[in-house]
Amino acid sequence: MKQKFPGSALLAPVPAVLISCGDTQVKNALTAAWVGMVCTAPPMLSVSIRPERYSYPIIEKSGEFAVNLTTRKLVRATDYCGVRSGRDADKAALCGFTYQDAAEIKAPIIAECPVNLECKVREIQHLGSHDLILADIVCVQVDDKLIDANGRIALEKADLITYCHGQYFALGELLGSFGYSVKRPKKGGTKRFENSKKSHPERKKKI
Repeated sequence: MKQKFPGSALLAPVPAVLISCGDTQVKNALTAAWVGMVCTAPPMLSVSIRPERYSYPIIEKSGEFAVNLTTRKLVRATDYCGVRSGRDADKAALCGFTYQDAAEIKAPIIAECPVNLECKVREIQHLGSHDLILADIVCVQVDDKLIDANGRIALEKADLITYCHGQYFALGELLGSFGYSVKRPKKGGTKRFENSKKSHPERKKKI
């Protein structure tokens, strides 16, 4: 049985990120959860922000911002930057994170975040409670500690967090890799859809 509810914003989980914006004079960070990839070529993402947020006119005027992926260690700062305004507080000083120069944009990135996506605004759509900002990802910076010996970006080592209906969660057990459901089993292996830990030993790994 299921219960029926009116249409609502209940897509979850979603990433909990810090959006950094500004320039050498003014810098700010706000928390956003409504962020998503929209295109591979060119690489683009979207972020939805309420127009009344302190950072909104900064982003609108500069046309630049960075999406900074957050971690377990940054969860308190992530929450604080979502409930306090940059009009009233220096969030970086209060939360203990550091602004750092970006590579391709004037807006800062957050040094303590393991992955930073530098973005330039392409389009803003006025939807209702939120405006949808479409942006090109012009540069990505990744912590050296997340690059393995083969040059792969090992995000499972980043201890990233997610947001689910008002609560923050650490990412957990690895259930499979992209395309594993259609891979041919190795000689002597089990059937591809057998849901046992024996057939999917990678489930014990953490992400």
